[in-house]
Amino acid sequence: MQFDDDARLDTSEVQDRRGSRVPGGRATVGGGVAGLIALLLGLFFGVGPEQLGLSSGDSSPAATASTLAQVQQTCRTGQDANTKEDCRVVAVVNSVQDFWAEEFQRRGGRYTRSPTVFFTGRVATGCGTATSAVGPFYCPADQRVYLDLGFFDELRTKFGSSGGPFAQAYVVAHEYGHHVQDLLGTLGRAQDGQTGANSNAVKVELQADCYAGVWAHHATTTNDESTGRPLITSLTDADIRDGLDAAAAVGDDRIQARYEGRVTPENWTHGSARQRQQWFYEGYRTGDMALCNTFR
Repeated sequence: MQFDDDARLDTSEVQDRRGSRVPGGRATVGGGVAGLIALLLGLFFGVGPEQLGLSSGDSSPAATASTLAQVQQTCRTGQDANTKEDCRVVAVVNSVQDFWAEEFQRRGGRYTRSPTVFFTGRVATGCGTATSAVGPFYCPADQRVYLDLGFFDELRTKFGSSGGPFAQAYVVAHEYGHHVQDLLGTLGRAQDGQTGANSNAVKVELQADCYAGVWAHHATTTNDESTGRPLITSLTDADIRDGLDAAAAVGDDRIQARYEGRVTPENWTHGSARQRQQWFYEGYRTGDMALCNTFR
């Protein structure tokens, strides 16, 4: 995955809170292996810590210490995105949101841009206080994506993904898939308290995977406002394989087998490795969000 060296990155779409301190108690759920599994399966690439009772202490974003401006200082151009991980994520956020803004406009709607928040350790959100253990997530209460960049190392070392820049892009695009669902009113279907291979929770997650694939299909043809040219200049077959590999690595069955030693489909909340790959690829192959109807 390569970016246009001359493109100007829009750092206003990322809030850099790395190094900030969050007051209040720890956000926890359960304990030992059971607690870890609940975290991984309940929120991994998911939405809002409140679904698992993770809130504790002051949960308002205002509880955060003054934010840092690291990306605002160092991430200025596509060339920065080609050489620095945090700048690459900024560029992916820009590309994903540029695409959805165009897509909503084409369909007669209006896309509301959502910031991504970088944090380390723990973060206060509109959905409650959460730790890095929950992985990347989208909070519908404040319409923000939350990401500890250290997760990308864990995706490779703990979950067996091949890694790579596009694996990271897939994670970001999946979370923005939840934002799209929020704007369209479908995200709430996951909040019925049900789990299992055919649950609405799984269908919502698979649709977000499909939306990530739709963006990938259009990534090299979505124009950047600063240049009038695509911000992403190339995606290779190897990039897409890295995305598919990341999707498989976070399948419920893979995570259960790794951490529990057995697979229990009745507890799934995000879908199997095969399902996640299938729906990401469906979006990538067709480029049509209308075909991402996982509820049919």
